[in-house]
Amino acid sequence: MKRAAIVAIGMLLSTAPAWGLTATVADGPGVARGYWWYEAPKPVSPDKAEMDAVAKPAIPPMAELVKWSPPRIARLIEQQRDYAATVLTVDAVADFWRLEDFARRKARAFAGVTQLALLAHPELNARAANPLVGEARDALGAHKDDIRRQYLRTHGNEFALVMFDRASCGYCRVQWPILQRFQEEMGWQVSRMDIEQRPGLGQRFGVEVTPTTMVIRRGSQQRMVIATGIETYPNLLQMAYQAIKLLTGDIRPEQWLTGAGEEDGFFDALANGPVSPGDPRVVGGDLIAAGGRKP
Repeated sequence: MKRAAIVAIGMLLSTAPAWGLTATVADGPGVARGYWWYEAPKPVSPDKAEMDAVAKPAIPPMAELVKWSPPRIARLIEQQRDYAATVLTVDAVADFWRLEDFARRKARAFAGVTQLALLAHPELNARAANPLVGEARDALGAHKDDIRRQYLRTHGNEFALVMFDRASCGYCRVQWPILQRFQEEMGWQVSRMDIEQRPGLGQRFGVEVTPTTMVIRRGSQQRMVIATGIETYPNLLQMAYQAIKLLTGDIRPEQWLTGAGEEDGFFDALANGPVSPGDPRVVGGDLIAAGGRKP
């Protein structure tokens, strides 16, 4: 009886693969582990970089350091910081702060030379076009407002303002008096169109939100949205001014932020030459500045 049991167990073990009693391959091709076989996981060795001590960076003499580029100096400062924080010695920490002091003095020297450069080249200085004194700023604001108003009145017969609205739009009732003020002061034709009563208008002009205020050029397909929702009168004035300048070709898209009276000045993106490859002044790969001069 015992012999029969032993034979049966031997047959069972010999047919283990068919019974699904073999575990997955663990050690490579052809080496399997049994179902009840246990092998402790191999210890994970720590990262060698973490075991190694932080190396002491080589700090060059000052005569050589002054020739280094700022990115290279920044990397050296970072290396010295890590080293000093690791060893925590007075000399290592002092070397770190010596490098920081060098970087500080170099930055201050750059700022000083910058002031001299801006005085020598006022076209690069914002203060030449943007005074900080209160009285001068008020005078500049009034001057810009006069330029905008004169320009808009000059083009009043060429353009019109249209506000698209709905009868159920409460914001439209707030925006409409602002457009009426524009009509009274600028002499433009201003009209409103209900896109619920004339649903084809919204699809034709791409209007979904009300109120939407649009500049339309008479006798052409040119039009441009200048306000979506409620817009203040000064902002509406400025947006209409910029839109007319763009539609008439007086400015390029890159000059959209160029305000009234800022043409060819510090705040004109194209004052000192092209800034994009689409600019017509980019000829044969050379950047030709205004007046035919190379910048």
